[in-house]
Amino acid sequence: MASDATPKFQKPDLLAVPQPPDFHPEITVSPSHDGLHFWQFMVAGSIAGSVEHMAMFPVDTIKTRMQALGSCPIKSVGLRQALGSILRNEGPSGLYRGIGAMGLGAGPAHAVYFSVYEVCKKTFSGGNPNNAAAHAAAGVVATVASDAVLTPMDVVKQRLQLRSSPYKGVWDCVRRMVREEGIGAFYASYRTTVLMNAPFTAVHFTTYEAVKRGLMEISPESASDERWVIHATAGAAAGALAAAVTTPLDVVKTQLQCQGVCGCDRFISGSIRDVLQTIVEKDGYRGLMRGWMPRMLFHAPAAAICWSTYEAVKSFFQELNNRSHNNNVT
Repeated sequence: MASDATPKFQKPDLLAVPQPPDFHPEITVSPSHDGLHFWQFMVAGSIAGSVEHMAMFPVDTIKTRMQALGSCPIKSVGLRQALGSILRNEGPSGLYRGIGAMGLGAGPAHAVYFSVYEVCKKTFSGGNPNNAAAHAAAGVVATVASDAVLTPMDVVKQRLQLRSSPYKGVWDCVRRMVREEGIGAFYASYRTTVLMNAPFTAVHFTTYEAVKRGLMEISPESASDERWVIHATAGAAAGALAAAVTTPLDVVKTQLQCQGVCGCDRFISGSIRDVLQTIVEKDGYRGLMRGWMPRMLFHAPAAAICWSTYEAVKSFFQELNNRSHNNNVT
């Protein structure tokens, strides 16, 4: 073999063989953008998360209205009825109440989310791009970190989304919550959020990576030309599946975040079991799937927007890094 024979013929008086101009002995950065700086992952994630949540906010408002149970048994409300009620009683602006809170929380949370995911994916996978377990584990670690950043603003957002919300705005809600309920109220749903988002993220990232890889293998010659379509399609499939699987825990999260507001029940223990029992007693087991349709309608396009935006920003940074590297070389 050539590798075995090479040492025998290495002589100091032999001239080095010149390489052709297009020969690059160094390892080039792969299309997965693993060569980006940590801050670039954070910026890409922040932009992607902000665009995703701002674009899909009206659907999120409808979901919250459908999931928030009152203090007495209520009739299940469908997607069309919920939308019609908001438009009829509050106008289009009612769909955007609380968007300021999400604007403050989405950027930082997704910056943490994607940067931690990229670092953990590289660490856990050991360089194997087909390691589904590593993708799932990286996603779980990322969501635990990002939920710690997003949960307080998510609580404020959902309270503002309720019909007849008693709060004038983001800062009024924050001040009154601190004064009346204490700092702990901002994290009353954190445990439930993590328990929901851990399987959500595991399913989401595993599905995303698998669908993306499958689409690229179907037409590898055009994968680079249709990259945004691949990311959007894979993201939509991952978002829809993960949303459907975790809807019951999302209903519990909404109950905990909106408790005591606009007639919503207040839970003494705040345990997931107590909330689940209350939901089943009032609305039956179907109550656990409240808002599943707008939740899927939110997460499918939201994930498509988020992933395609994220990959587009990463591609921008990759080209920027390559130009900077070439300028330094010359």
